Amino acid sequence: MAAEDVQADGTKGKAFMREVWETVRTAGGGLALALALRILIFEPHTIPTSSMEPGVVTGDYIVVSKWPYGWGRASIPFNLPLFPGARDGRVFGHAPARGDVIVFRLPRDPNEVYIKRLIGLPGDKVQIVKGEVLVNGKPNPRQADGRTFDHDAPERAVPRVFETASNGKRYLTYGGSEDGEGDNTDVYDVPKGTYFFMGDNRDNSLDSRWPESIGVGFVPAENLIGRAEFIGWSWKPGASLFKPWTWLNLDGARFFKRIS
Repeated sequence: MAAEDVQADGTKGKAFMREVWETVRTAGGGLALALALRILIFEPHTIPTSSMEPGVVTGDYIVVSKWPYGWGRASIPFNLPLFPGARDGRVFGHAPARGDVIVFRLPRDPNEVYIKRLIGLPGDKVQIVKGEVLVNGKPNPRQADGRTFDHDAPERAVPRVFETASNGKRYLTYGGSEDGEGDNTDVYDVPKGTYFFMGDNRDNSLDSRWPESIGVGFVPAENLIGRAEFIGWSWKPGASLFKPWTWLNLDGARFFKRIS
């Protein structure tokens, strides 16, 4: 092989390695940016159950903001214990407000992620009487809005009920019955550093009305991931992330719908 051929091959090899390095660096930078955004700003989640109907339904792909409540171990992938000395296990923490729709890690299994509405703050006394929510002895005002059918169980008729938290936050629920399971409870004293959650689909949600062993129980502040903000898109019933042939089976009416 001539000397000039060897030199040409060497030049081509160096150029190829530079291209490989640039590709790796660009891809690595993109992944690092995506990870940083996921940890600090927004995090996507899919909804697998109907416990938060009618506002959030099975198949919704939602976006959760991280900054409203600060950052804790639940905000980090793999639930890493990075803030052991922080108050309530969170840095730059801000207390959530009654009525917020929040995504959190399940206390008994931090690998499980739930979405519910915040009903009780630390120190609150919460009770449900004939389907009506009482916080510190005062009922959340309710307004009936007719009846409809469950999104996931069309044969099930449910009452539409607007509920208003003590801070003025108003939201639509599938109102519970007066004598169903979970519609009449003892008083729950919400411990310091924890929160009390309920699903908007009141007769179809295992939430803080049930003990941690079977439901949600009280949720520690460090388990909060963030506030649910809006629905990016939504799959119709039968579609699944694990069934590529169903990915275009979308419900356009729910795109970019704000979660209130």
